[in-house]
Amino acid sequence: MALSADVATKVSTEAAERLVQTFYPALQSNRATITSFYIPPAAMPDGKPLPAIVFNGNIIPDAAAFQNMFQQDMPPAHYEVQSYDCHVLNPNYTVDGTQSSGAASGKNMTILVTVSGYVKFGEPREAATRGFSENFVLVPNAEATAKGRGKQAKDWLIQSQNFRLVV
Repeated sequence: MALSADVATKVSTEAAERLVQTFYPALQSNRATITSFYIPPAAMPDGKPLPAIVFNGNIIPDAAAFQNMFQQDMPPAHYEVQSYDCHVLNPNYTVDGTQSSGAASGKNMTILVTVSGYVKFGEPREAATRGFSENFVLVPNAEATAKGRGKQAKDWLIQSQNFRLVV
């Protein structure tokens, strides 16, 4: 059974909403959990690493390095998301050439999530407010659908991320 437009819209919207409601609070106050939002390290066929993470023009080698940057190098941050949008990129996403049984339920697609808002780096009273724009590509978490995983597993993981401060 093919993925209907209604299911694709519902699933992608819920995935985007869940990402926004959990990822930015983690960047603010639960930085030890940042790596749990990303796919495990892998490589594209051309050898480029996944997840692909770019933070304000700087390529970050992997999720662990991104988490370490936030834990060790970044001042406190406060994010205020103003808007987000999502679109299905690939309604027939496969992992290792096999399609899971979740095609009709929307668990076999990739999703583009675009977020914009304001961020303050540093103490809130002293920090300047800066605009930001961020894009994510989410892919289904195969482990989340495995039997016995429970509700703790994230349904969608970040495969690609590009953050930019706005002038």
